[in-house]
Amino acid sequence: MLDSTYLSDTLYLMIKEKIDNKLQFCLYARKSSESDERQTMSIDSQIKEMLELAKKDNLSVKEVREESHSAKVSGARPVFNSLISDIESGIFSGILTWAPDRLSRNAGDLGRLVDLMDQNKLLQIKTYSQVFSNNPNEKFLLMILCSQAKLENDQKGLNVKRGLRAKCEMGWRPGVAPLGYTNIMENNRIEWIDVDKERGPIVTQMFHRVANRGHSGRTIKKWLDTIGFTTKNGKKLSLSRIYATLKNPFYTGKFRFNGMLYTGKHQSLTTQEIFDKAQKQLLVPPREWHKKIFPFKSLCKCGSCGGSVTAEEKYKKLKYNGFSKHTYYHCSRAIDYDCEEPYITEEDLIKQLIANIGNIKINENLLSKSIKAEIERFHSLKTQVLQQEYVKGNLTDIEDDYLASQTKRKQLSPEMARSYLIHILKAGTSEERQQILSVIQTKFILHNQELRIA
Repeated sequence: MLDSTYLSDTLYLMIKEKIDNKLQFCLYARKSSESDERQTMSIDSQIKEMLELAKKDNLSVKEVREESHSAKVSGARPVFNSLISDIESGIFSGILTWAPDRLSRNAGDLGRLVDLMDQNKLLQIKTYSQVFSNNPNEKFLLMILCSQAKLENDQKGLNVKRGLRAKCEMGWRPGVAPLGYTNIMENNRIEWIDVDKERGPIVTQMFHRVANRGHSGRTIKKWLDTIGFTTKNGKKLSLSRIYATLKNPFYTGKFRFNGMLYTGKHQSLTTQEIFDKAQKQLLVPPREWHKKIFPFKSLCKCGSCGGSVTAEEKYKKLKYNGFSKHTYYHCSRAIDYDCEEPYITEEDLIKQLIANIGNIKINENLLSKSIKAEIERFHSLKTQVLQQEYVKGNLTDIEDDYLASQTKRKQLSPEMARSYLIHILKAGTSEERQQILSVIQTKFILHNQELRIA
């Protein structure tokens, strides 16, 4: 009588031999492009070793497929996905690969392989040292080995994050150094960060130009292009990168990483005071284009370079929410990008213009027309609104005999004309100021925040 154990083993060997004879293998070789698999065999080495094994074991390798792609994420490898599809359609019935972790480092892809085995479409997975067929023990071992690869993957991710945090706490920002700095490499690793002797001083000037001279990002770009400034790759600095540079606290000796602010050991390229001042200059709330009126732009020219004067609104964030608005006039730098003419506030400019009111030449005819139009508007207001309020007893009588007499005169008195001009300059709207400034025939220059008669 035959031993039942012997019969089972004999039957198993017969079935295994039958399977081996009809297996059509696809040799799959993979190497991740990421740094966590630098020590894994190259694709060429994997293919060479497995082809020699196939020749030794008399295996039929129908095709060789390779790819350089991480196996961390399920369904992300195009070559592997194509292999799975071909197995489902019956083109291949076996996979030849260097190790189980070449096939899967995630639960999703592992589940697809096991499902194919359960459906008897994938009959065998053969590695350099192991064979996995459609039986419970070998499938279980395959799942353990691939799960172990996933565990190692996850632990590497945690270790990398922990290492990056430790490096940040030591004062060194991980990754490529920003503009103006350079990475110092040792043993193919970034050890510390040093100042780029060529570009570092230029970055410092960028902050000073914005903070002290009010340069905008576009003005900085024009200046950089003029002096031929380029990145390490020989490219001109884009406007977006200029703004990113000016807003990066790294240049003050601090840096952000994963939402945390750290104190760095690298040399700063600007002070915190200059950096904060630059941020205020760069703060631009949403604006309505082509609707801003700056009436004093045409009144004067730059006293340093002779260029035109322009203006812009600056907003300062208040302590308890909201913004305060100020208008600044300065050289447009259309002639000289490096013009150092400082800013002047609209309030100071108006004060100096009023101080010179007795020395300026005025077109009195135009001014008289403006005053008369204003008086006529007042009469209309009185007739339609104020008189009704007087009748109701809400107002005393409006005495305007003097205004009426002035309206009838062909020419207004110089005193009244200049008083009206001062009133509009102090209390008028931007539109009223722009209109009234057309009567001033004197030209001014703006130099060192002083308004002088040209």
